[in-house]
Amino acid sequence: MKISEGIYFIEGQDEFIPDAHAYVLGDPSSGDLTLVDAGLMGKGSYKINSIEGLGIELSHIKRVIMTHTHLDHIGCLPEILEAIPNAELWVHEEEGDPLEQGDERIVYGMEMFRSMCQSQYGIPDGRFRFQVARKLKGGEALELGGTRWEVIHIPGHSPGSIALYWREQRILIPGDTVYADYAIGRFDLHGASGPQLRKSLMKLAELEVDVLLPGHNRILTQVPPGYIQEVAKQWAPYLG
Repeated sequence: MKISEGIYFIEGQDEFIPDAHAYVLGDPSSGDLTLVDAGLMGKGSYKINSIEGLGIELSHIKRVIMTHTHLDHIGCLPEILEAIPNAELWVHEEEGDPLEQGDERIVYGMEMFRSMCQSQYGIPDGRFRFQVARKLKGGEALELGGTRWEVIHIPGHSPGSIALYWREQRILIPGDTVYADYAIGRFDLHGASGPQLRKSLMKLAELEVDVLLPGHNRILTQVPPGYIQEVAKQWAPYLG
C-alpha cells in the first residue's frame, strides 16, 4: 500500500505472535531505499514478495532501520538479509551493542518468552546476533531516497526504541511506543520503563502529526489534533 510519495506500507500478518508492520521509505527511482523493521520469523518471504510486488528491486534496499529489536520486529531479519545481503543494519546504540554481543534479552524481553519461542519455532541460541553498520543516537537527520527523517530516541517500550519523523509531511513512525485507539506498547520487558515511556510520549506529543504509522494495528492517516498528548494523559497514572 502506498501511503504517500516515498512511503509504502507492508502490513504485518499476525499469527500466534504478532507480526510487525514494515515500511519502505524513498523514491523508487532513487535506487536508495530503506526498509523500516522486518517482522516475525517465517515472514521473510512475505515481506520480500511484498517489496517486489511494489515494483522495487531488492538491490535498491540499502539498509534496514529497526525501530527496536523485539522478536516480532527482528524475527525474520535473518531471512531478509539472506535475500538482500548487501543491506546495512541500522539500530539505536542501546540495542545495537547487545545485538553485536549476542545478548538476546533485548530480543525476547523475558526468559519465559525466550523458552516458549525457541521451543515452538525451533530457534537456536545466537540466531539474533548481528553486525550493526550504523548505531543511531537520536537527533540524526537522515536523507533516505529523497525523503527526510529525524531520528528521535524514545525509550520506555525498550531502551533503544526510536521514532522516525518527516517534519515537512507531518508523518511519524513510532514503532511500538504509541498506536491507534489510544494504545501504547508494553513496558514490562527487559530494559523497559514506565516513567521513560511517559517522557517519550510527551516528547512525541510536541510534534505535529497528521499520519501515524505504528508497528502494529491500524495506521492513522488523519490523526486528530492533540492525539498523542491525550494518549500520554490517559496512560500517565499507570506509567509512574
